[in-house]
Amino acid sequence: MRAGFVSGGVAPGYFLTPFQGATNRIHRLPQPTLASLFENRLILCYYGDDFTGSTDALEALGANGFSPVLFLKPPSDDQIARFPDCRAIGVAGVSRSRSPEWMSSELPPVFMRLKQLGSPVCHYKVCSTFDSSPEIGSIGRAIDVGQEVFVTPYVPVVVGAPGMGRYIVFGQLFASFDGRIYRIDRHPAMRSHPVTPMTESDLILHLSRQTRKRIGLIDLLALERPDVEETFAAALGEGCEVILFDVFDEPSLAQIGRILWSRRPPGTSFVVGSSGVEYALIEYWRATGQLPPQPQFETPRPADRVVIVSGSCSLSTEKQIRWALKNGFAGIPVEAQRLVSDDDRTNARAALLNQALENLAQCRSIILYTALGSEDSERARAAAESESTFGLKLGEQLGVLLGEIMLRSGVRRFLVAGGDTSSAVGGQLRIEALTMASLLIPGAPLCRTHSSVPDLDGLEVVFKGGQAGPEDCFGRLRDGRAC
Repeated sequence: MRAGFVSGGVAPGYFLTPFQGATNRIHRLPQPTLASLFENRLILCYYGDDFTGSTDALEALGANGFSPVLFLKPPSDDQIARFPDCRAIGVAGVSRSRSPEWMSSELPPVFMRLKQLGSPVCHYKVCSTFDSSPEIGSIGRAIDVGQEVFVTPYVPVVVGAPGMGRYIVFGQLFASFDGRIYRIDRHPAMRSHPVTPMTESDLILHLSRQTRKRIGLIDLLALERPDVEETFAAALGEGCEVILFDVFDEPSLAQIGRILWSRRPPGTSFVVGSSGVEYALIEYWRATGQLPPQPQFETPRPADRVVIVSGSCSLSTEKQIRWALKNGFAGIPVEAQRLVSDDDRTNARAALLNQALENLAQCRSIILYTALGSEDSERARAAAESESTFGLKLGEQLGVLLGEIMLRSGVRRFLVAGGDTSSAVGGQLRIEALTMASLLIPGAPLCRTHSSVPDLDGLEVVFKGGQAGPEDCFGRLRDGRAC
């Protein structure tokens, strides 16, 4: 076993034949300058497995000059042509809340479309907490599908994002919460996620339950050595088709970015991970002086009213809701069971709509929430366990409700909290694409909508993960103050 390389991740009972000739496929490609690529073609495309993750990648690319556009469905050439300055394209997906069977059916045509775009890198964007399971949101199944579509001998996996408090150390995932760093299986929120609790911090073991592919690790010690590329090639030569990278700081990101860019296979490279993928490439491009000019974003202006819709059960979002209720927001509790019920959903939605419009007519910002406190969260977890589609149905109904509120109230700024909720809600809104409007919450930028429906065009929206943002982030959205 070579120092700095740990192979494994194969479930007991599986014997894999190493990929023959892998080391021969790894070579330095002719490297055009990034400037020439930036001027003439897309530099990167990605599929986000939920909406919040998709806007996280949008921020990474937008803040560094790539004018990205996030589409809600795979875009046509005509749709892309409407954004002539775009050099990165994303598709906001929902696979994080879907089954492996759904992925095997639905992901191939999306990946094929992204492959047709011809960018050097295609990124399957996942959450930096890596929450997934063999049954729901299987990252392993996405790797299997992507490797087949892109015909690539290996798939790099970059999960860590130091700027967001996510670290991989010797294959173990750590994440911040309330100013402290926790191993992910001891994280106060992620260890009890209602759908995909993270009970394993070793990402090789975690991922090996979702794919039969052999998994290797390039650890921090290997990243610090000058022969790291030889270690990378050796891992592939030993039969690894998935390579996980440790991530601890900006220098490790830059080293990873160099490998991702200079050692990518022919054609479009398929990479899996968090926005750490974008930040790794950006750190490398910055170190080599190849980044385009950084754009200047205006600070968001104050809004007279904002609408918040939360389907999150996280402790972080609970604190944000309580702050908002103490600081001028009108709270509207949502009885999730009623909203999902076939018999009662219409009446429940009508009652919520009336409450929302009455408060907005009085110039009060509102927050509709499905959980506030441990009892609500436990009920949500129990409902999700009893019916696998409960969360999806709830999110869809919240999306219908939000669309009605926005069309009838004239409000121009809203926020959706919760990864799975954002994906379901976003799918119900008649929005075709999002572009980045301003920095607001780290990992959750303020976006501008593009829609053929006039009243839904040009809205300002944030899709925020349950863990993202400071306690007063809803107030910052209303008052126009970036975090």
